Amino acid sequence: MIEKKTANYSQQRSLPGYEEESRSPLNSQKKILIMGVVNCTPDSFSDGGLFLQTEKAVSHAMSLLEAGADILDIGGESTRPFSEPVDLEEEKRRVIPVIKEIRKRTKTLISVDTQKAGVARAALSVGADIVNDVSALRADPDMAEVIKDFKCPVCLMHMKGTPRDMQVAPSYNDCVKEVYDFLEERLNYIESLGISREMAIVDPGIGFGKRLNHNLELLANLDYFKSLGAKVLIGVSRKSFLGEITGLKDPKERDIPTLGAVAWSVIRGADIVRVHNVDWTRRLLQVVEALMEHVRNGQHMSICRK
Repeated sequence: MIEKKTANYSQQRSLPGYEEESRSPLNSQKKILIMGVVNCTPDSFSDGGLFLQTEKAVSHAMSLLEAGADILDIGGESTRPFSEPVDLEEEKRRVIPVIKEIRKRTKTLISVDTQKAGVARAALSVGADIVNDVSALRADPDMAEVIKDFKCPVCLMHMKGTPRDMQVAPSYNDCVKEVYDFLEERLNYIESLGISREMAIVDPGIGFGKRLNHNLELLANLDYFKSLGAKVLIGVSRKSFLGEITGLKDPKERDIPTLGAVAWSVIRGADIVRVHNVDWTRRLLQVVEALMEHVRNGQHMSICRK
């Protein structure tokens, strides 16, 4: 196990380049940000095919905003276990019209969920703000150049293998240490290219090349990742490990277990939560953040504990 490092949980790092008030939730004083999922795919594990048409995807995105999303994460290639990759032009065909239309309607931050530099460049050119790369810039050697050109935030996620093979007997000697070391190496890599660490978001990759015990170990030690000096994103929404724990086979029935994992994650230091059910998550965070603020202010000390 890695040595636990001291982290200042009250300190909010800023991402440069988002000074405009209407486009600055990453710089805001809001404690936890909600990233709403918009899958423009036929085969995503939870809602594949529901938002493949541009009009339906945009309508869904607007409903997520109304429910309280701070960031919209638009993806055109499923990364569920054993999924097959999508070619560049097809992925662009799925996401670019959606991003264009969303940008016409709102100034809320838009993230493009892609491993391809060509998709990222096109998306950023029509209004996306953030690149969410599940390969952490490993899949496409040109992705780092795109990040540099647009000076945009980038999410670096840990994944053991590729979506096609990541769940084929994944193993670790020390899961937390290996994931931590990987993310630290990726942060050092972008810094070597002249990209500020403060532009990065790190994601330990729950469900991406992990068994149940690996996912639980990462969540139990999520606070370790705060010392990396980047915002921490966690994606637990409707994932199969929740089904393993609860016995719920249908991903759409896992929203309540998702809330349990989200609550734990934000208490352990997550800055951004990526979810399907934004409305329920917002209500949960209102309570969790009120409790966290109460504890930070020292108001939880009863007379018998003084």
